[in-house]
Amino acid sequence: MQVILRQDVEKLGLRGEVVDVAPGFARNYLLPRKLAETATPGKVAELRKHEEKRARQEAQSFDQAQEIVNRLESAEIRFDVPAGETGTLFGSVTATDVAEHVWTDLRVRIDRRKLDLPESIKRIGRYQVPVELFPDVTATLRLAIVPEGGELPPEEELEALDQAAAQEEAAAAAEAEEARAAEEAATEAAVAEAEADKAEAEAQVPEDAFDRAADAADETEADAAREPGAPPE
Repeated sequence: MQVILRQDVEKLGLRGEVVDVAPGFARNYLLPRKLAETATPGKVAELRKHEEKRARQEAQSFDQAQEIVNRLESAEIRFDVPAGETGTLFGSVTATDVAEHVWTDLRVRIDRRKLDLPESIKRIGRYQVPVELFPDVTATLRLAIVPEGGELPPEEELEALDQAAAQEEAAAAAEAEEARAAEEAATEAAVAEAEADKAEAEAQVPEDAFDRAADAADETEADAAREPGAPPE
């Protein structure tokens, strides 16, 4: 089914985009969390009209795009966001957030889909994000993701925080991999044990059971060969 995203959803799409998703995913996740709404024809038409209006505000020529490059690259765009002591954001900064800040701060309209931001930003720090303004014209945005109510620490401290976070992520990934491997080993052991139990049970069948089965088979063959109406032997 088609839905309109109400927020940027990583690996799915940006706010305002129409995307195809499985009905169960929409009903059980996107819609209850208000991350999306059902894409009715009326809502899609209204969305397209809004997109056309925004597109008219973007760079319309090579020369205009070059002028915008100078404006964008001469400024640093600041985000004051809630963050923990280790520098991890309580949330994230998405492509839509960046595009809206550029418009609010600099009155420049950019296409958020042309931001070179593969994933949302989840840590404080300074970032450089390229954005295509026009064919063969790209500007590099300078972003400052600052903890709310504070300032960015020195670069050395930021690097230390990033390294600590990377180590934590690596440790968590290793722990998850170990858990997965242990679960697979336990499953394989259970399967092997079940097969061994089955083989042992089959090996313990009394010999006379096989004899009785053979006798029953012989009697069946004899009955089949006996002429109709003949008395049993």
